Amino acid sequence: MSQTVMPSYGRADIAFETGDGPYLYASDGRKFLDFGSGVAVLSLGHKHPHLVEALIAQAGKVWHTSNLYNIPEQQRLADRLVANSFAETVFFCNSGAESVEASIKLIRKYHSANGNPERYRIISFAGSFHGRTLATISAGASDAHRAGFGPAVDGFDHVAFGNMNEVRAAITGETAGIMIEPVQGEGGIRPADPRFLMDLRALCDEEGLLLMFDEVQTGMGRTGKLWAYEWSGVKPDVMSSAKGLGGGFPIGACLATAEAAKGITAGTHGSTFGGNPLATAVANAVLDVMLEPGFLPHVVEMSKLLNAELKAVAQRHPSVIEEVRGAGLLLGMKCVVPNAELAAKAFEHGLLTVLAGDNVMRFLPPLIIDEAHVSEAIAILEECCGELEE
Repeated sequence: MSQTVMPSYGRADIAFETGDGPYLYASDGRKFLDFGSGVAVLSLGHKHPHLVEALIAQAGKVWHTSNLYNIPEQQRLADRLVANSFAETVFFCNSGAESVEASIKLIRKYHSANGNPERYRIISFAGSFHGRTLATISAGASDAHRAGFGPAVDGFDHVAFGNMNEVRAAITGETAGIMIEPVQGEGGIRPADPRFLMDLRALCDEEGLLLMFDEVQTGMGRTGKLWAYEWSGVKPDVMSSAKGLGGGFPIGACLATAEAAKGITAGTHGSTFGGNPLATAVANAVLDVMLEPGFLPHVVEMSKLLNAELKAVAQRHPSVIEEVRGAGLLLGMKCVVPNAELAAKAFEHGLLTVLAGDNVMRFLPPLIIDEAHVSEAIAILEECCGELEE
């Protein structure tokens, strides 16, 4: 590929011309079962008719006006997100990293508004990933992502994932909040123990901290509920969302309680494109589908099936796969062989997956998959494992 595109990605040598549901079709004629979903973005698969209709209809009206004016589709989306979450107010942006940045700023501004500007530090966790901006790579725990971009942005303290003793020990008079993914994605598909989340909530209440959940990857139905926090019953004060929210159209959102967002007033934060008419029209279409009766129960049913089938493959091929873990349709295989080798084999046989840390290969299929798609993926995996064993 020409270097007119910066070489910041290790791209596969393939281009896709079209997609349909859980399938992608390459320019060379090859067909792929897409269990990567553009890294958990294509929540309703490719070319979903309701999303296409919504985008075309809005494109024929107005694309962009900026947030200097009211945007009806944005207001409607905010109302619906509030009605279907813990939140009371929403800020719209364009990506997951931006939604996390907004959450970080909101947490700091909350304490400043309360007369405690010295409280700015946020506790995050080993194995975490929160984005690729300077602040979010500092909030995350990857040395590789920070390499060459130092010094790190100050204000983040990392502790072991799941260790309450370390969390308590990290709290000082400068601590403002705690940031956690309900299921670590890039870190290797590691779900947080519900008891740990409950303890974090109690600790934040005790210490006057804000609890922030990064649901960029886990939200919008990925775990079988609209939000992953619903499984534990633990409500955060602040939450980031993106990826599946737009079903493929770029949009992010920072959701918060009114109390947590008290410091955000006119002029304190903004986004030129955030929540524009095109993005919010598509996100509303995504919600139309996800809020239909039976949609989320279907995700739970498919996740149980895929989880069970992946574990059966792992049991049959212990020299290739060590374990299967995750939640909902956010599943990972911890490999014995290098995860890139198994992913490359799957690619050769027409199955798209995504790599993660801890030698894990991720499965992030569209939420609209059925039994036949699970069977197809499992058959490919069986063939791949057999070839690697040989």
